[in-house]
Amino acid sequence: MKITALALTTALALAAQPLLAQEVTVKVAYENNPGEPADLVMNRWAELVDKASDGEVKLELYPSSQLGAKQDVIEQGLMGVNVITIADVAFLTDYDPDLGILFGPYLTDSPEALFRIYESDWFKQKEAELREKGVHIVISNYLYGTRQLLANRKVEKPADLEGLKIRVPNNPMQIRAIEVMGGTPTPMPLGDVYPALTQGVIDGVENPLPVLYGQKLHEQAKHLSMIGYLTNTSLWLGGEAFFSTLDPEVVEMLHETGYQAGLYSQELAAATDQKILEDMKAQGVEITYPDLAPFKEKAMAFYDMFPEWSDGLYQQIQAQLAQ
Repeated sequence: MKITALALTTALALAAQPLLAQEVTVKVAYENNPGEPADLVMNRWAELVDKASDGEVKLELYPSSQLGAKQDVIEQGLMGVNVITIADVAFLTDYDPDLGILFGPYLTDSPEALFRIYESDWFKQKEAELREKGVHIVISNYLYGTRQLLANRKVEKPADLEGLKIRVPNNPMQIRAIEVMGGTPTPMPLGDVYPALTQGVIDGVENPLPVLYGQKLHEQAKHLSMIGYLTNTSLWLGGEAFFSTLDPEVVEMLHETGYQAGLYSQELAAATDQKILEDMKAQGVEITYPDLAPFKEKAMAFYDMFPEWSDGLYQQIQAQLAQ
C-alpha cells in the first residue's frame, strides 16, 4: 500500500503543529530485534512523534523483550504504566471473544480486506468498549505479515504436522488453529524460541518471514513450509489508565502519527519477503510450497470451536471481507 496524498498532508500538518502543552515519555516495548520490520516501524514512529510534538513527546524504544514478555507488558499498561506494546486481537479475547475471529486461520489472504474491518463501525464499537475496560488501541493498521512454518522436518500436508511441537504465542486463537490442523501447539515467549529449538523442546515455529529470519531461527530449523495460514494484522496498545492522564491533543497526535507508522509497516511487509526467502535458501533452508487446500479444509473446524461468539459472526465477517 502507498501513503496517500491525504496521509502525507496529515503528516505535514502534524509536523507544523505548535508546541504541545505537555511533555510526555512513552515506552514502546516489543519482542522483535533491532533491524526487524517492527523495529524499523517503531523508529519511524518515534521520528514522526518527535517532529509532530516539536520534541515534547518522546518514544523510548525497548526491542528484544527488554521489558519482559508480551503479556507482562500488556498487564503493566493496564496498570497505568506509560508503555505501549504490540499485540494481536487474539490477546484481547478475554475482553471481547468476538475479536478472536479476526485471527482465524485462512480467514482471508487480503490485508486490505482485513484493514477495512478494522475501520468498520463494528470494530469501532469494539474499540470503544475496550477503552471502557482499560485497553487503549493506538495503532490498528499495522501489518505484521503472513505467518509461515519453520520446522526441523518438511511439512507438505496436514498429516506431516502430527507429533510436531510448534511454538505459538500464548493466545487461544493460534493454539486452537495449530491443533485443528494437526500440530501440537507449545506456547512460549518469542525470546525463548531459539534455545527451545536448539535443545529440542520444540520442533518448529510459526511466524512471518521477517520475524523467523530476524530471530535467526533458520539456524536451528532448516525446513520452511509456506502454509500462509494467518494474515497477521496487529495492534499497538496501552492502558487507558495512562492515556487518560494525557492532554487530548497528545493522544490525537499519537494516533495520527501511529497511523502513518502503520502505513509504513504495510510498505515494509510487501518489500521484504522475497529477499528473505532468497537469503534463507542460500543458508541451506529447504523451502516447500504445499497445496493449501487440505490445510484450509482442516482449518474450517476452527470456526465451530467458539460457542461464546455472537451468532452468525463468521458469516458477518466474511460478508464484510467480500465488500
